[in-house]
Parts: sequence; C-alpha cells; structure tokens
Amino acid sequence: MNVQIIEKNGKPEWAVIPYDEYQKLNEALEDAEDINDIEKNLKAIQEGKEITIPGEITFAILDGINPIRAWREHKMIKMNELAKKVGISSAYLSQIENGKRNPTIDTLKAIARELRVEIEVLI
Repeated sequence: MNVQIIEKNGKPEWAVIPYDEYQKLNEALEDAEDINDIEKNLKAIQEGKEITIPGEITFAILDGINPIRAWREHKMIKMNELAKKVGISSAYLSQIENGKRNPTIDTLKAIARELRVEIEVLI
C-alpha cells in the first residue's frame, strides 16, 4: 500500500492513500459492520430475545391469509383441534380466521398459547 504521511509539529497528522485503497478499506469496514450486526442478531435469536417468523408464514400473511390460520396450518393443526384446545367452537375460530369476528384478548392469548407463539405475531 502506498501511503503518504503528513506531519504536524514533527508528529504524524494525516495519512494519504490512493483512492482505490480507500475504497477497499471502506468496503472492508462495511463488511465488518455487517458481520457484527449478523452476529448480534443471531445471538438475540438464540437467547430468545428476537422473534423469528418462517418465510412460509410471512408470505401467507402478505398474501392476505389471517396470521392465526397461517400459523395453524404451518403447525399442521386442524381447525377443530385448535378450537377444542382453546375452548371455542370451530365456527367461531373460522369466523376469526376469515376476519368476520375479532377474538377477545383471552381467546387470542389462548390461541397463541396453543400455537406456541407470541401473541404479537397473531395481531
């Protein structure tokens, strides 16, 4: 690397490098920052501090599928099974999944518990 050192009062003050070298250093710094961010996110996921959602569910929700239905189908739970575990009728669960009715907070908590997900991902 070709570096020019500029001194002030006998001490190095500036380092001048070719622009190509500067770009390489800048890219390496950005890569290091990206790697650091990835490591932090992976650690947060491993410690359970970060919620992860499978792509299949994300795409289903983006396609307009109700989050409860997306999670239920992802976990391969039949509607009548989930309804029974939650203590509601299959018809009521169907209405919730089709957006015809809003669940009570207690029902939503029970659904989240049975699906083993955070309530936030169902809202």
